[in-house]
Amino acid sequence: MHPLGFLNPLDNVHNFDPDKHIQDLGGKVIVVTGGNSGCGKETVLQLAKHHPQRIYLAARSEAKYDNAMKDISAAAPHANVRFLQLDLSSLASVKSAADQIHSENDRLDILVNNAGIMAHPHGLTQDGYEIEFGTNHVGHALLTRLVLPLMQATASKPGSDVRIVNVSSAAHQMAPGAGIVFAQLKTPMDSFNPARLYGQSKLANVLHARELARRYPEILSTSIHPGRVETNLTNVMLDQNSFFGRFQKFFDYMAGALPVQQGTLTQLWAATWTRQEVKNGAYYVPVGKESLGSKKSRDTELAKKLWEWTESELAAKGY
Repeated sequence: MHPLGFLNPLDNVHNFDPDKHIQDLGGKVIVVTGGNSGCGKETVLQLAKHHPQRIYLAARSEAKYDNAMKDISAAAPHANVRFLQLDLSSLASVKSAADQIHSENDRLDILVNNAGIMAHPHGLTQDGYEIEFGTNHVGHALLTRLVLPLMQATASKPGSDVRIVNVSSAAHQMAPGAGIVFAQLKTPMDSFNPARLYGQSKLANVLHARELARRYPEILSTSIHPGRVETNLTNVMLDQNSFFGRFQKFFDYMAGALPVQQGTLTQLWAATWTRQEVKNGAYYVPVGKESLGSKKSRDTELAKKLWEWTESELAAKGY
C-alpha cells in the first residue's frame, strides 16, 4: 500500500469496464497516436476487441508498430489494425499521415491524440517550435485540423458518434504563470524547467479540446488526465535525475503509479461512453470524473488566442 495513494486516485464512478461497456464499433474508423506503447497501445488493444472497421496505430516507425502488434493481435486476432507513420515533431510527417487517412477512408469516427513527450532536454522541433509544445500541441493540432473535414462529414451521417480525445495531464497546472508564453514558443525556452514546458504543452491540449468543442459542436471533444501511469513517458526526466525527476520518484513511492490497464480507462471512457453522459469540451480525470482543471485551462480568451496563434502558424507553414 502507498501511504499517499489518494494523490493518484482511481475513482471509477461509472464502474467502467472496457470489456462490458464498449459497444460494438462495427463500421467505425479510429486513429490513435502514440499507439505503439503505454496507454496508446492499450487503447488500440481494447478498441480492437470490439470489431471496428479499421484502427490506425500511429507510430514513428514500422518496427514499433510490429512490436506492439504482438500483444494486440493476441488479444484481437481478427482486428484490422493498420500502421500509420507519424512523427509529431515534423509537420510534413503529420501531413503525410493525414493524406493516408483521407486516401483510405470515407469516414473517421474517433481520433485519440494520445502521443506525447515529457521533460525532454531543451530543443526545437523540425519546424522550429519548442520541442514539447511543438510535439504535444502543434503536431496534434495540425493532424486534427487536417482530418476535421472527414470527421465533419462523418458527423453528418445518421447515427454517427464522432469524437476527439486529447490526452492531457494534471501537469497542465504546472504551466508558466502566463499559461502559454507565446513570445517564446519558437525558441528552446532555455530559462524554463522542462517540466514547466511539459505543463505548458498539456495546458494547450486542454484549451485545444475546449475550443474544438466550441467551434465544432457536432463533434464530441474532450481532454483527459490518465493519472500517473507506469509508462516510459517519464523515462527521460527520471534518467536526468533533476529536481523534478527526484520528486517524481518520491511521488511514485508515496502515491504509487497506475498500471497501464487502469491508466488507459479514462481515454477509453471518453472515446466510447454513452454520448449523452459525456460533456463536450470538458476535462476528465480517472475514471470519467469531470474536473475543473486549472484556472488557465478554463480561460476562454486564452483558448481563443491559442487557436488563432496555431492557425496562423500552420498557415504560414503552408498548411
